[in-house]
Amino acid sequence: MSIVSLLKISKHTSLVSRLALALSLLIAALMIAVIIAVSLGPVSIPFSATVSVILSHLGIPTGVDVGVTDRRIIDYIRLPRIIVAGMVGLALALSGATMQALFRNPMADPGIIGVSAGGAAGAVLSIALGFSGNFYLAQPLLGFAGSMGAAFLVYFLSIIGGRFSMSTLLLVGIAVSSFLGAIISTVLIIVPDTNSLREIVFWLAGGLDSRTWEHVQISAPFILTGSTLLMLMSRELNLLMIGDDEARSMGISLNIVRPILLVLASLITGVAVSVSGTIAFVGLIVPHIIRLVVGPDHRILMPVSALGGAVFMILADTLARIIIEPAEFSVGIITSLIGAPFFLFLLIANKRNTGSF
Repeated sequence: MSIVSLLKISKHTSLVSRLALALSLLIAALMIAVIIAVSLGPVSIPFSATVSVILSHLGIPTGVDVGVTDRRIIDYIRLPRIIVAGMVGLALALSGATMQALFRNPMADPGIIGVSAGGAAGAVLSIALGFSGNFYLAQPLLGFAGSMGAAFLVYFLSIIGGRFSMSTLLLVGIAVSSFLGAIISTVLIIVPDTNSLREIVFWLAGGLDSRTWEHVQISAPFILTGSTLLMLMSRELNLLMIGDDEARSMGISLNIVRPILLVLASLITGVAVSVSGTIAFVGLIVPHIIRLVVGPDHRILMPVSALGGAVFMILADTLARIIIEPAEFSVGIITSLIGAPFFLFLLIANKRNTGSF
């Protein structure tokens, strides 16, 4: 019996049982993905050594002798990178699920309101101006500032005149994204240093190379706090999916709830983009697939999407590291190669169901 079949059967059971089953399966998948990701790479590490080091970090002695070199590779190169990958996947998947509920559209993703473009613009400027060369955390910090700046700009432009609508927000987001894209293109044209140009191109392609524990410390508090708050608002997301009138009748203040959801989704997306570069389609693929398996109830969908996004991102980054060893592929290219066909599939399926795109 497949995992998908098992989860679909579980829809006949209680909410708690379905959630427990889905989380148990994905936690097991996450553990396996982490062990595989730590073990594989230009330097192969035995699975036993990987498990021993991970358990030792959890305070569980194993008695397995791990070489100094292997331990240093695990502790200082692979584990921080894998943790960042997991948090980025978690953030993008949760943000995608939130945007799809807000727009009541399964093809919405975190970049729809310009957050990703803002993060890209901030990071590109930090590289072009030489800030990242002088301070290695300048890139993620400016990327985060750009993401949040774009999010607030889009939101405030959409409420000019005192009336807010999701369609206006979407149109403003498209305009701001296009403007920021033009800024990035201008920087690419005028930047004089070849090395800076190469660094910008690699960052725009999305990647997690050279991620350290400092990147974990920067991103973890924002992503984990914002993600927890989003999951606590699952009931509000369920009501928003039904419709505005129904949500108001249940006591939901749309003028308060929507901005809070947008800010939280923008926050975790901005932090994710600031440490990983532009990673496309994760926020589209993961929550959509999870919804097909566990159903539309956000009380289940949100935590399961979070774990699913972490697993997906860790595996995609592992593939990026090993596909052309000893060189490295961009994980953003991997997710785009997977996500673009999936997006086209959604468009075709939607056309068949509705008769139009």
